Amino acid sequence: MTSKEIRQSFLDFFRERGHEIVPSAPVIPHGDKTLLFTNAGMNQFKDVFLGEGSRSYSRAADTQKVIRVSGKHNDLEEVGHDTYHHTFFEMLGNWSFGDYYKKEAIGWAWELLTKVWGLDKSRLYATVYETDDEAFELWKDVTDIDPTHILRFGAKDNFWEMGETGPCGPCSEIHYDHTPDKSGGKLVNAGVPEVIEIWNLVFIQYNRNPDGSLEELPMKHVDTGMGFERICAVLQGKKSNYDTDVFQPYFSAISRIGPKLSYGGAPDVDIAMRVVADHVRTLTAAIADGALPGNEGRGYVLRRLLRRACRYGRNLGFKEPFLYQLAGTVAEQMGSIFPEMKDRLELVQKVIRAEEESFNVTLDRGLALFEEIAKIAEDSESPSIAGEDAFKLYDTFGFPIDLTQVLARERGLTVDMPRFEELLQEQKDRSLLVHASKKQVITAVTELADVESLFTGYDVFEDTGRTLVVEGNTVILNRTPFYAESGGQISDTGVLVIEGNPHRVKDVRKAGSAIAHILEEETIDAPQNAVAHASIDRSRRIDIMRNHSATHLMHSALRKVLGEHVHQAGSLVTPDHLRFDFSHYQKVTPEELREIEAIVNEKIRESIRLIHHRNIPFEEAKKMGALMFFGDKYGARVNVVDFGSFSREFCGGTHVANTAEIGLFKFTSESSIASGVRRIEAVTGRGIEHWLQEQEKKHSDLSREHEALLAEKQKLEKELTKLRLEARREEMRRLADAAHPLDGTTVRFISSEILVRDSGELQSLGEMLREELKQGAVAILGAKLAEDKVSLVSMVSDDLVKEKKLKAGELIGKIAEIVGGRGGGRPQLAQAGGRYPDRLREALTNAESLVRDSLK
Repeated sequence: MTSKEIRQSFLDFFRERGHEIVPSAPVIPHGDKTLLFTNAGMNQFKDVFLGEGSRSYSRAADTQKVIRVSGKHNDLEEVGHDTYHHTFFEMLGNWSFGDYYKKEAIGWAWELLTKVWGLDKSRLYATVYETDDEAFELWKDVTDIDPTHILRFGAKDNFWEMGETGPCGPCSEIHYDHTPDKSGGKLVNAGVPEVIEIWNLVFIQYNRNPDGSLEELPMKHVDTGMGFERICAVLQGKKSNYDTDVFQPYFSAISRIGPKLSYGGAPDVDIAMRVVADHVRTLTAAIADGALPGNEGRGYVLRRLLRRACRYGRNLGFKEPFLYQLAGTVAEQMGSIFPEMKDRLELVQKVIRAEEESFNVTLDRGLALFEEIAKIAEDSESPSIAGEDAFKLYDTFGFPIDLTQVLARERGLTVDMPRFEELLQEQKDRSLLVHASKKQVITAVTELADVESLFTGYDVFEDTGRTLVVEGNTVILNRTPFYAESGGQISDTGVLVIEGNPHRVKDVRKAGSAIAHILEEETIDAPQNAVAHASIDRSRRIDIMRNHSATHLMHSALRKVLGEHVHQAGSLVTPDHLRFDFSHYQKVTPEELREIEAIVNEKIRESIRLIHHRNIPFEEAKKMGALMFFGDKYGARVNVVDFGSFSREFCGGTHVANTAEIGLFKFTSESSIASGVRRIEAVTGRGIEHWLQEQEKKHSDLSREHEALLAEKQKLEKELTKLRLEARREEMRRLADAAHPLDGTTVRFISSEILVRDSGELQSLGEMLREELKQGAVAILGAKLAEDKVSLVSMVSDDLVKEKKLKAGELIGKIAEIVGGRGGGRPQLAQAGGRYPDRLREALTNAESLVRDSLK
């Protein structure tokens, strides 16, 4: 059977038994903050097991995309080095939600494996939890498995738990014995490739209480998972998952696009090919489902995988980006069952290629540095890479620590991980210190978390309340229109008038449920429960509201133009401008910026009215399709800023009542702040007026600079010309010295072809030669110019002009006729041009006789 036939056979088997065939959930578990990646088929049914949700069906089956590369389920180190671990794999599964239980689950599993797929029963083992007598007996009653192949194991191997508390239960695993003589009974659960687990049947029948005790659940569930790649190896008679038709296309593609290496030869080549094939599947699946490589969380996991694959690519001879090409093979192999891989292939390839190009810049230098480090370590008493060196590779060259560990292991070295972790923590601590000053501002009031302030600034710009706390320069009121910095929007400024005394507010901070006003004075003297009138700087707030609402419109436009992979990574909303950081794999082009800008301005002109959903249940907001906004923490009740179908986001900030109030939107900059993270800045409303004034000033300054530079350029050009001519004075002296007397006269004569840039330079050199000749001389210079032109200049000394009536203009006219031109000028110096540069030598040769004739 082919792998596609095996997958379809599984789904058909359970469809015939009343199961709803459901699509795979994304590998990015949106809405579940406890997971970086979907790591089991049950993830999408977690709410059912927790009793928080339900489905319209009680039986389900699917093939689920799974990534296991972090946390408890981390198979990274084994990938490539063994033949059955993967960071990405498919998990075939079937579920019962309070419907059938152990009997059917065990019976159907055995039927599919032995009757439908025809596996050798003598090679199958079933394990059960040590106290699960029910499952033990069912294996004997509803199957014809060899009873000696039913084995009991403890909680480590055969008891499944979702977490420290919650749904859990015993499981029954099915193992396949690959040993030639079927002697693998003692190797069950030993973690060796000779006997491997192929299917796990989990029986969720208990709830784990906080005190560790178990209680029976009112509704019992079945959750099973079968490793698709492993069952393909068994059914296709392969001892390695990588020998099946699941992976062979990747090896063929690697050989096709790179060095002609074949899988199944040298061990180091095989390991590298397995790593590359596995990792590109993971990257393609994750990026197609909305993740991007980055510096934190799942983004950093993906970046680690990509860089690990790049390095193994070096082992295969790849020097240029290549992984992105293999993403096409992933789409070909899995696009029919997971269509998003095919639909988003272009995005996947662009992201992977951009990451490869970025890392390749430092990879070679990093590898060279590692080579130096490794040689030092090999020559030392302790064969270990120093923590400082590992940290330098990480911090300077972008080497994930596990990549350094792989390189070290290949050289028989270890890495001083305790020292590396110590240096990494020091770096994190330094980063935390940057934010310490802001925290210190409200240290005194953080202990007053039981004090609560009502924020009224959504509706009013000024309000009257009473003082709850006055400490130093910090004042807390029972109600206030002042917005405290949150979600990227900076705090309001304004004035508090307490018992008739005005106090300027320079900052506002949250302190638990309280809003703390930070005053410009170092300390004030005011009683508790005093009347306080709070008034914010109105025009400043309105500018902030314009920029905040524009940020929402821009965020939506970014996702429409660049793609839904765009996720906010940070923002700043001030009265002067807005700044927005977001995930994207390459520079936003000028054309894309213009398109985004046009969309935002169109929405401004549409005058979309704000619907501000305040204090609504979190789940209700999620059902509305609201996007979560960076920086905000969400409780049970939230606010949603709704500009119709175009933009709907979780947000606690302040906004305009209608998009028309924004006025106009204009980008001012686009840049990169980290690999895979772009930053754009923009202005609106009054900010555009200021921006235009700045542009006009810059233009004026540039014009003045241009004029000054032009004048300086002309001055320099003159000086350069002068220097260039002076550099040729010696050449003119040699020509003057070479002048010879004409037969029967005392008049000296010289003619010569020289190299010049243009006719102006030829004339200047003629003047210089005339100076060197002084008295009693005639000279003719010629030069070939661009575009098949010729230039001539004639010089006559002053005494010959006066005494012999020789004129340079008349001479040059006669000579110019030979080169198809004409000319004229002063008696002392004249110039001509011509159309026949190939006759220049003839003209210069005939010049001497023409001068002699003129003297008669």
